[in-house]
Amino acid sequence: MKITRNTIAKTEIKKLISTSEVALSHAEIQHELNDLCDRVTIYRVLDRLVDEGAIHRIVNVDGVTKYAECHDCETQHHHNHLHFSCEKCKSVTCLEDVIPSFKLPNKYQVKEVNFTLSGLCPKCSGL
Repeated sequence: MKITRNTIAKTEIKKLISTSEVALSHAEIQHELNDLCDRVTIYRVLDRLVDEGAIHRIVNVDGVTKYAECHDCETQHHHNHLHFSCEKCKSVTCLEDVIPSFKLPNKYQVKEVNFTLSGLCPKCSGL
């Protein structure tokens, strides 16, 4: 069994992601950490947290990778839920209560799914 290290940077990055209502990019995380660690350390910590199943990656419609906390992954690690990318404020939100579905032709095997919808979030749409 691999032992996971809990450094100050890892603890702060995990706390930042877990308290955020939206997925955060590397740049947003670096800005919020106020020079706690360098950009390479942040990338390493994010990769480690993804490998440990604590967070997951989301690529938004602009091609920017964002990170969000994992929920309900204790028994089986999955992220086959929708993500919503706001075209105005650029926030990315996990929509875990919406279950996507798709049908593939025979002999295709899915390893990873990334469902991203784009439009205006509730804050930007004024509804």
